Amino acid sequence: MNNRDMNDVDMSYPDMNEVVGQDDILLLTLDTLRYDVACELAAGGRIPTLASYLPGGRWEKRHAPGSFTYASHQAIFAGFLPTPASQGPHPRLFAARFAGSESTADGTFVFEGPNVVDGLRQVGYRTVCIGGVGFFNKAAPLGSVMPSMFDESYWESRFGVTSPESFEAQVECAETVVAGLEPDQKLFLFVNAAALHQPNWFHLAGASAESGDTLQSHAAALEYIDRHIARLLQAMSSRRRCFAIVCSDHGTAYGDDGWTGHRLGHDSVWTVPYAHFFVEGPQQ
Repeated sequence: MNNRDMNDVDMSYPDMNEVVGQDDILLLTLDTLRYDVACELAAGGRIPTLASYLPGGRWEKRHAPGSFTYASHQAIFAGFLPTPASQGPHPRLFAARFAGSESTADGTFVFEGPNVVDGLRQVGYRTVCIGGVGFFNKAAPLGSVMPSMFDESYWESRFGVTSPESFEAQVECAETVVAGLEPDQKLFLFVNAAALHQPNWFHLAGASAESGDTLQSHAAALEYIDRHIARLLQAMSSRRRCFAIVCSDHGTAYGDDGWTGHRLGHDSVWTVPYAHFFVEGPQQ
């Protein structure tokens, strides 16, 4: 797949001090999604729902803060979202209060405490995690570290990497969460979508465990996400406007220059797609 240069995407930065406290907030990480695959599908009309929300219908090219899920998400929760792939410093949406930060700007929501989750809780948000990959499954102490940051956290085998219906099940959980909230309760929802992570061969028609995962099955997994993401966005904007951040935590290699997988220093791992946008709520 061809790597399309999307550095010219206009990704304006809202004043997060106006967003926080007014809007519900969604952080959706599409675990292992490659930038080149994401761009090709958007340009080819293969992810029409996602593309309808992307600024200009395109992803922004960014650099991941880590080369695998645990490292990247720890950075993201500390306020270090994937960084624009050009010389900075670039303003951040969220930042912990600490001396010497060059990326804290006037529009940055500066929080007290160690992470964004705690910072949003302090200003009245209900914080909810719907996990996907093993670092969120709470089956062992390591898989409990990040879910423990939240007021509520959910994981079941249907959400995990071996489930062909993982994202549908996660969306169903999100709908239940939203339906259970009081109307005036603000929500910060984090969803780690596991569908793109290996194994993903079952999302491609005609593939098998023997044929294994490929760039084509990785792309088919993103198409699967797109078929169900409208329900998630509808739920998150059913009570008020939603500010959504949709990005990859890192990419993954499929034989690129002899490399396979992630937690390695290849461009296919470090270069990721990113977008943030508003989803309008019900008319007042």
